[in-house]
Amino acid sequence: MGDQHISEYHYHYGSQEEELLPLSAIERSIVGRGSPGPLAQVPVPDAVRVPLVGHTPKILRDRTELMESLLEAAENEGGGIHVLHGLGGCGKTSLAHAFFRDVTREGRRIGFWVNASDRGSLRAGMLAIAADQGAGTTELVAAHSGLRAASDLVWHYLNQASVPWLLVLDNADDPALLYEGNWLRESDRGLALVTTRRAISTAWQDVTFHEVGVLPVHDAAQVLRDLAPEAGSTAESVRVAEKLGCLPLALTLAGSYLAHQILESWSMADYEHHLESDPTNLIDQGDSAAGKRSQPRRLVSRTWQLSLEAIADEGMPEAATLMRLLSCWGADPVPLTLLSSAVAGAADLTALDPPLGQSQVGAALQALLAHSLVSIVPVPVGAGSIRCLQAHGVLLDSVAADVPTGQRPILTDVAVGLIEAELPADEAEPVRGEQYRLFLPHAMKLLRGQQGAAAAERAVSMAVRLVLCVHETGDYAAAYALAETAVQTAERLLGSENLGTLRARRCAGWALFRMGRFEEAAQWHRQTLEVCERVLGSEHAETLETCCALQAPLCQTGRMEEGVSLLRGVIATRERLWGVTHAKTLNARAALLEFLVLCGEVEEFEQTARITVEDCEGALGPDHPTTLMARHNYAFGLFKCEQPQEADPVARRTLADRERVQGAEHSQTLSAALLLGWIAERCGRPEEAIVLAQRVVVGQERALGNEHPYLLTNRAGLATSLAALGRTEEAREVAERNLPLCERVLGLQDSVTVETRRILSE
Repeated sequence: MGDQHISEYHYHYGSQEEELLPLSAIERSIVGRGSPGPLAQVPVPDAVRVPLVGHTPKILRDRTELMESLLEAAENEGGGIHVLHGLGGCGKTSLAHAFFRDVTREGRRIGFWVNASDRGSLRAGMLAIAADQGAGTTELVAAHSGLRAASDLVWHYLNQASVPWLLVLDNADDPALLYEGNWLRESDRGLALVTTRRAISTAWQDVTFHEVGVLPVHDAAQVLRDLAPEAGSTAESVRVAEKLGCLPLALTLAGSYLAHQILESWSMADYEHHLESDPTNLIDQGDSAAGKRSQPRRLVSRTWQLSLEAIADEGMPEAATLMRLLSCWGADPVPLTLLSSAVAGAADLTALDPPLGQSQVGAALQALLAHSLVSIVPVPVGAGSIRCLQAHGVLLDSVAADVPTGQRPILTDVAVGLIEAELPADEAEPVRGEQYRLFLPHAMKLLRGQQGAAAAERAVSMAVRLVLCVHETGDYAAAYALAETAVQTAERLLGSENLGTLRARRCAGWALFRMGRFEEAAQWHRQTLEVCERVLGSEHAETLETCCALQAPLCQTGRMEEGVSLLRGVIATRERLWGVTHAKTLNARAALLEFLVLCGEVEEFEQTARITVEDCEGALGPDHPTTLMARHNYAFGLFKCEQPQEADPVARRTLADRERVQGAEHSQTLSAALLLGWIAERCGRPEEAIVLAQRVVVGQERALGNEHPYLLTNRAGLATSLAALGRTEEAREVAERNLPLCERVLGLQDSVTVETRRILSE
């Protein structure tokens, strides 16, 4: 065997004489005596005792509770390890800077600040701390050259520090760097504070987490006023802050732009208006307006791209595709069921770039969660909640602006298809639950972003199906807003005579009727019907649907004969084309029951009502909306035919069924409660009638709004019933509240207004 030569190197920490010891040959070669050498080429930060982070706010808004928690930890000599995590741009570095200033003031602690965004700056910054704390040239040379454990060297000196310290590791968005080099350790001599976007990592062991989110809206508005106090009022600042999603980075850039304008002289209101067209580019202009050298982390167009690039480097480039898909929807919470549909193959994601396979959706989502680009939030729905995905609006705008032109229509089509997959396949299918409301803002954004006719046709079709679902939940204002947007998109891209346009118009008109805008609904449907008859023919399914829709406001506004005639014609045509028990035929038959007794057709009502209810139950089931309507109208007809005892059990069952199927606060449930109250009063149970009437008034105020004609009528009825029982003070209070609304909404001579005025006068 050959000779073995062993060289030993000994390092003695803390020796004041170390600098005087001669260097070995190897060490001299490393230092490169007489020449710059490798050590001189190592990048060294300009400072570690001062945060080199550029501009931070002079006043830190909100963050009081979080700051108090950190200051409490700093009371201990050690303090542990604390991690500030959250979305890029939410102010983690600003918070760390404010904390740094506070605890290093008056020498309470030594402060060290290290940029931990990459391996080189992390290593150089930590070794600079070791040098600051007394590490000698020999030790530093060996550590820089890989001949000694660099993190051990740093932590030896930190653990031996004579004064308690604070170590800030800023922008540690790749926690693996901390973990692999063992750079993050707990010490009795100091407190470590890490800022990161990564909420999930093996590096986070024995640490205290602090999530940093967006600001409350009034604090966000104050940030704008701190930077640009002359640009606008508090109310205007609140509106801009809301449009910026209260994100500190966006607020800072917007305020800087308004404060440093040269060629422009925009007010806060001007800025709000211009945000509509190109928000990302406008926000980023705040960096250059303040005369700063642009850095990716200070631009909303780039700061999150750093996270997506990091995810791609980790082997999941598909996460960028998922983020682009999310940007097609709105900033409101996205039900996770939409992505479950993607996993189930409801849409083809392989045409996207990079392709996103069904099996990759979960992993891509996990990567976005880990980098704080999205979060999972529970959204209350009914008595429970639905798990949803939440991404910041400014982030989504930034991602959307960066989508390649050729990918945009593909992404939009996928986004439409995923909502479609969550909707009932058949309009006649019963709709349960309120989860459909969560799809509304996303459908709106998809509609407004449509450019081509083919894609718009599918988007409008999806929106119409969603409108019908939301309508069934009783949220008529929301249904109208979506239907109106669908009409605008359809007329712009498909034309006023397109079938999709006509369906959207019918849905909008039906929502107008439910909102109490009866005359407007009648005019809307009449115009739509004229186009349907001319373009589609009198027997087309959509023409017949529009006839049914027109009949309701006609009957409500006193044109009963015309309305009933339309409905009879629809029934006859549908029976001839589809049969007497077809779902659409039964719907029209059930609707007719209400108006037969109002028109005095008592004999026909008695002959057809029970048969219609039985046909609905047999063909559609006891809980179908049409069956519920048939039974409801049957009870109403019995009541109007002076048969309250016979009507009572039918009305009571109707109320119980509507409560079970549609919920206690649904407008149709309240209508059933109102009917049962009428019947109870007729049957000699006035106290029960008043309890039911009070429930209806309170519920309709929430469901329909304070000025709906139905509510005004029912409030007047409640006042009359209270007065009849001698509860005059209660009756007066109800009537006093009702009268000015009746006079403004219904008119001075309307019968409900007259009745309300009579109650007050007596």
